[in-house]
Amino acid sequence: MSDSLNAPEVPQPDHHPGVSVRYTRAKGEPRFPDGPKADPAGSHFERRIRSFQPRRSRVTAGQADALQRLWPKWGLDIDGQRVIDLAELFGNDNPVVLEIGFGMGEATAQMAAGEPGTNILAVDVHTPGQGNLLNLADQHGLANVRVGNGDAIILLREMLAPDSLDGLRVYFPDPWPKKRHHKRRLIQPEFLSLAATRLKPGAVVHCATDWEPYAEQMLEVLTAHPDFENTQGDGGFAPRPQFRPLTRFEGQGLDKGHVVNDLLFRRVQR
Repeated sequence: MSDSLNAPEVPQPDHHPGVSVRYTRAKGEPRFPDGPKADPAGSHFERRIRSFQPRRSRVTAGQADALQRLWPKWGLDIDGQRVIDLAELFGNDNPVVLEIGFGMGEATAQMAAGEPGTNILAVDVHTPGQGNLLNLADQHGLANVRVGNGDAIILLREMLAPDSLDGLRVYFPDPWPKKRHHKRRLIQPEFLSLAATRLKPGAVVHCATDWEPYAEQMLEVLTAHPDFENTQGDGGFAPRPQFRPLTRFEGQGLDKGHVVNDLLFRRVQR
C-alpha cells in the first residue's frame, strides 16, 4: 500500500493544493527531506512475508506540503530501533489505540474528532494517505493523531511496550483473495499472539471487512485464540459501532451488495 518505491512527486511553487505533480529527483536526493523515510527499518530486520504491498499513486501538492510541514511534529518512522514512550509521543497520558491501515485517513480523522480523549496511532505505508491524514489533522485541529510510516509488525514487536495499547483497529485490510496468498493475510494466530502482548487486559480488537471469506477466517482465528473473547454473546459478528464511520468506499461496496462484517474481541486476563 505504499508508493515509496515509485517515481517521486513533490510540489513546485507554481502548483496549488489538490494538483498532482511529478518531477525527476536527483539520485540520492530524499523524496521528502523532512518527511517519512522510504524504508525506515532498512535491512535491520528479516524480510518475512508481508501483509501489504507497494501501490503506485500520485502525491498531490497539498499532501506533499503536509508531509514536509507536519511530519517532524506528528510523524513516526517505524525503524525498530527504540521503544516508544507513548505519553511523550502524544504529550499526554490518554488511552492509545493503534490503527493498522487507514487508507486516505478520512475515517481516522472522523474518529479522532469524535474521541478527543483517545489518542490514535495510525500506521500505513501509503504516502498520499499519510499526507492526507496529516492535512486533515491540521485542518481540524486533531492533536490526538500520530501517523506511523512502516511495518506495523516491527512497531508492535520492537517499539511498543507490553500492555501499552488500549485498543487495536484493523479496517478493511487487504483480503488477499487467492488461496495461495492467504498466508499474507494480517489476521493470523501469530499476529494475534504478538498483539496480545501489547494490549492491556480489556482492550478491544476491532476488525472490519467486506470480504466475507476473510471475515469468516477472522472470526475463526479470533475465536480460537486463548487471549481474546468475543464481545458478542452469540459468538458471531458485531453490529457496526457508531464510532466507526461509514466511509465512501464502504458505501460504494454496500451499494453493490457487499456485506460488511465487524468483529469486536476483548483481550482477556490470563
